[in-house]
Amino acid sequence: QRHAGFDPMKPFTEFLNPGDCALLCTETARRYLTDFHSSLGYLFVTHSDRVLLVDGRYIEAARQSAKNCEVRLLSRLRDQLPALAKEFGIRRFLCETALTVADFRTLQRLTDLPVEASDELSARLLALRSVKTPEEIEKIEAAQRIAERAFEDLLDWLREGVTERQIALELDYRMRLCGADGLSFDTIAVSGPNSSKPHGVPTDRPVQAGDFITMDFGALLCGYHSDMTRTVAVGYATDEMRKVYETVLLAQEAALSAVRAGAETTAVDKAAREVIETAGFGDYFTHSTGHGVGLEIHEGPTLSVRSEGLLEPGQIVTIEPGIYLPGRFGVRIEDMAAVTADGCVNLTKASKALLIL
Repeated sequence: QRHAGFDPMKPFTEFLNPGDCALLCTETARRYLTDFHSSLGYLFVTHSDRVLLVDGRYIEAARQSAKNCEVRLLSRLRDQLPALAKEFGIRRFLCETALTVADFRTLQRLTDLPVEASDELSARLLALRSVKTPEEIEKIEAAQRIAERAFEDLLDWLREGVTERQIALELDYRMRLCGADGLSFDTIAVSGPNSSKPHGVPTDRPVQAGDFITMDFGALLCGYHSDMTRTVAVGYATDEMRKVYETVLLAQEAALSAVRAGAETTAVDKAAREVIETAGFGDYFTHSTGHGVGLEIHEGPTLSVRSEGLLEPGQIVTIEPGIYLPGRFGVRIEDMAAVTADGCVNLTKASKALLIL
């Protein structure tokens, strides 16, 4: 796991050759490396120099809070790009592969020097971001506490007759009220037959007695996301509903038990999938078991049948198996886990016992 005060730019620059400059243009990359958010900006990184260009909207704030870099005013990139190249002895610019083709071509037109999209730069950046510092984990935990408080408050309000759309809006409102900067993603709140759609969109369908309601949501705080899913029943749950719920819960607990540093990502997925297959629902678990969470809601590593790699201490992954019976109902339970040397720490504290409202 990264230590407190870890400088993400140091290992990031190890592969740069003399004369190379990493030019970071995406919001996520700039925020990760400088801990400063702006909708527009350019971060220049060489072996010995780190310069962040931001425009007048952000210059004061950046000079106060941007880390690991010198902050300069972005005025006219066409002039500043060649000037920086001369100042720092830059002979080649390396960019992220995540840039749009239009943005990449614009950069190429601004300089006579080579501008290249670098797979290695992008891969190293993603690998660095996947392992969190203690400060990053604290931010994700704080975002998760907000989501859980909103959910607990919602349960006193949730009842038969409210619509899926109202549930989603109420969750969004309560997360904001509890201190969220924003939402991790569009909140999913689906009920009854709609709950068989893993990424269903909330509708005006009123909740009815005997429904499962699946709610997938998260809070955004200081740039970091949380992600959780809970499924509750309204009025009553049939024996079949209880069986499916308990199967998903056992699958999730099996996967959580498989999470540890050095574990193959496929092994975590397999642990959940085997429980569901043994119970006879293998055909109805239609997505991966989990994914990394951080500055983006979906980032590395992925926990799936086809994923590759080993888990590392400090990574944060979701564990979210589900069973979806088309046109009838579905169940998903999702927690976030921080990988440790000998297991994991579950960052999600909300109860997973079947709740019947």
